Amino acid sequence: MQGNPFIMSLEEKLAQAETHVFKTVFPETTNHHNTMFGGKILLMMTETAFMTATRFARKSFVIKSSEQIEFIRPIPASSLIELIGRVEKVGNTSLRIRVDIFLEKMLEEGRDKVVTGSFILVAINEHHKPVKII
Repeated sequence: MQGNPFIMSLEEKLAQAETHVFKTVFPETTNHHNTMFGGKILLMMTETAFMTATRFARKSFVIKSSEQIEFIRPIPASSLIELIGRVEKVGNTSLRIRVDIFLEKMLEEGRDKVVTGSFILVAINEHHKPVKII
């Protein structure tokens, strides 16, 4: 890349914004089925979407909507999970972020996608009005 070394291409910004969050499923995050509570999953997905949007645009964001959340398989207690946030679409004032959750059992090899969903976030200014992303 030539010119200003601090100016990134869109592809570079997309790659650098990809966010990975690792968690352990402890008993306080599970429900009466001894699987991860759905509300906790949605909270962590929302946080990951927010971090991904912020890393991409370095602006303040609010969540406009979540869509297509799919719980593919339950997440058992005593598991490891990885949340991966990626920018799917860049709009004028909004971003669509895909968050996938992968499950790893602590004592077994392998990894499976268990939850997926998209979130729309809107960039705002100090007056809480939408602002251009790029």
